Amino acid sequence: MGDSALLAAANTNDAGNASRHDSERGPVDEAISPRRRLQRLLSDYPVLVMVAIGWILAILVVALFADLLAPYGYSKLDLGARLAPPAFMGGSSAHWLGTDELGRDVLSRLVISVRISLLVAFVSTLLSATLGVSLGFIAAHFRGWVEQVVLTLVDFQASMPFMIIALAVLAFFGNTLTLFIALMGCYGWERSARIARGLTVAANEQGYAAAANEIGASPMRVYAVHVLPNIASTLIVSVTLTFPEVILLESGLSFLGLGVQPPMTSLGNMVGYGREYLQSAPWILLAPSAVIVLTTFSVSLVGDWLRDRLDPTLR
Repeated sequence: MGDSALLAAANTNDAGNASRHDSERGPVDEAISPRRRLQRLLSDYPVLVMVAIGWILAILVVALFADLLAPYGYSKLDLGARLAPPAFMGGSSAHWLGTDELGRDVLSRLVISVRISLLVAFVSTLLSATLGVSLGFIAAHFRGWVEQVVLTLVDFQASMPFMIIALAVLAFFGNTLTLFIALMGCYGWERSARIARGLTVAANEQGYAAAANEIGASPMRVYAVHVLPNIASTLIVSVTLTFPEVILLESGLSFLGLGVQPPMTSLGNMVGYGREYLQSAPWILLAPSAVIVLTTFSVSLVGDWLRDRLDPTLR
């Protein structure tokens, strides 16, 4: 009985010491865990990436509601307020970002330019991805001489400076917004075609694609329903890398006067008009230039982040 009592007392003391130790350590763990959660959150979603996503969302809102956000018509002239400085440089609050050489409000033109430039970039990137993925699927499905023809076209497109092709086409056929968007849609398709062809060849050797073929699914259904969802993550990353390049290409061609034509406006158009007033009225050029830089940088940053997040080898 004495030994049993001593053993029970020892166990009770050990349990009490353990519970007291846990109670002393508990607040420390509770204090550390939120910090660890914050560190994990910042590692998964860096602050710079969140800022970039916020900028992209803001630009999309501006593009969607441009007519409501523009204080004036983008082509409205006010010759009495020519080259008026922005409000933060001592100008009038009637023109927050100043006016250009014809008295047109820079803020209004900037808002409409964002809409036009994003429209051209979005539709062109969608056309480019559709063309590239379709040719990649065709090459992977038929193989043989069809694949060689597609790969030859890919190599030819990759070896030719697209700016020279665009200049030749626009100079020969003239320029309309439809032709310009179609031309931009031919940029970068070879990258999507290579990715789609390589991933589709690998997918065809896996079980799910072979099983779909065995049960009698049509090639269109196999590629659209089974293969495409499995390679979509890589294609999305490719699209996010092509999108800022299209914005820069559109801006460059519009800067040279071969892009979006007046009276319509775009970011590159505004930069082209503002270069003649760089010293006397730099705000005409700096506002659209800042939007171009921030937008392309944000999309590229989000694209790199998506690539790291979706790459299984980096997990």
